[in-house]
Amino acid sequence: MRATVKDVAKLAGVSPKTVSNVINGVVFVRPETRARVEQALNELDYVPNMSARGLRNGRSGMIALALPDLLRPYSAEITHLVVELAHERGWGVQIEQTAAEPKREFELLSKGRAHLVDGLILNPVNLDDSAVMTAGPLPPVVLIGDVDQDVVSQVAIDNVAAARDMTKHLLAQGCRRIAAVGTPEVPRGSSGAGVLASSTDAPGTAASRLRTAGYRQALEEAGVPNDPALEINLDRWRPEGAATVVGKYLTEHELPDAFFCFTDTVASGTLSALWTAGVGVPEQTLVAGFDNILESQFMIPPLTTVDFDRREFVRSALDLLAERMADNGAAPRRVIIPHRIIKRTSTTR
Repeated sequence: MRATVKDVAKLAGVSPKTVSNVINGVVFVRPETRARVEQALNELDYVPNMSARGLRNGRSGMIALALPDLLRPYSAEITHLVVELAHERGWGVQIEQTAAEPKREFELLSKGRAHLVDGLILNPVNLDDSAVMTAGPLPPVVLIGDVDQDVVSQVAIDNVAAARDMTKHLLAQGCRRIAAVGTPEVPRGSSGAGVLASSTDAPGTAASRLRTAGYRQALEEAGVPNDPALEINLDRWRPEGAATVVGKYLTEHELPDAFFCFTDTVASGTLSALWTAGVGVPEQTLVAGFDNILESQFMIPPLTTVDFDRREFVRSALDLLAERMADNGAAPRRVIIPHRIIKRTSTTR
C-alpha cells in the first residue's frame, strides 16, 4: 500500500504537519529535522498524491519557469537546477520560452491567476517591456536576472560591480584599450561617452546597460578615458552574432588590448572572430567573459569569466517563491548572490 504522511511522521518521530512542511517547502524546517523526514520518505518510498493535495489546498503542485532564450547554455544550466531543486520540494516545473515578448509573460501570469500553476519564476530582459509592470494583480512571482524593480521578489547578482571588477582585472594586466562587447546601442544625438543612457532611451537589455555602467566606472576610476569606439553593441547575445560583429570590427579598427564580452557565449564568438583574423589570445589581445558556463573552461584558450553560485541562485529563487506562495501579500525581497572573477589563460600573459 502507498505510504501516507502519517506513516512518514511516525517513522521520523515528528508531526504530520512537519512532514507536510518538508514536502511542500513553504515553511522553514530545521536541517536536522528535515534530514530525518527525508530519510523516512526514502525508506518508505513515499510518493505524494498530487491530486488529493491539490483538492485540499487549491494547489497544482506545478510551478512555471520562463526564460527568454532556451538555446543559450546559461539557460540550460538554470533550467536543470530549477527542475532538480524544485523536485526536492515535490514541485513539478513547466518550462516556457518568452523570447522577451510581453505577450508570453501575460499568458503565464494568467495561468498563475487561474491556479494552473502555483507560482512563476520569470526572467524579463527589459523591465519597460515586462508584463510584470502592467499586468495588474500578480500571482506568486519571483524574478531572476537583472531588471531593477521593487514590485516582486527577485534574485540577482550585482552586474555593475561584477563588470567593474572584470574591467579592473583587465586593467591590472596592463590593458588600457578595452573593448566591451554587448553594450546597448547609443541613441542618435548622444556622444556615448561617460554617460549610460537610461532604460527609456537606450535599446538593449537591462544586463547590457548595467554591465556597461560597471565597465565605464572602472575606466573612470583608473583615469582611463572612455572611448565610444571601443563599445561594441549587439542586438542579440549569441556567438554567431558576436563573431560577425567582432570580425567586422577588426577590419575597421585597431586591435584593442582586451575584449570584455558581456556573456561567455559572446566571448566564444569573439574568440572565433579573432582566430579567423589570425589574432593570438592571449599573446596579442586578452578576452574575458561573464557567467562561467560549463563550456568556458574548455574554450581555446580557457576563458576568464565572472562566476557566481548558480545552485544558490536557484535555491534562493525557489525559497522566495515558496514565501510568495505562502503569503503573496508579503513585502517583496531582493537577494543578491555574490560573484567572483575566475582567472584563466585567456587573460594571462
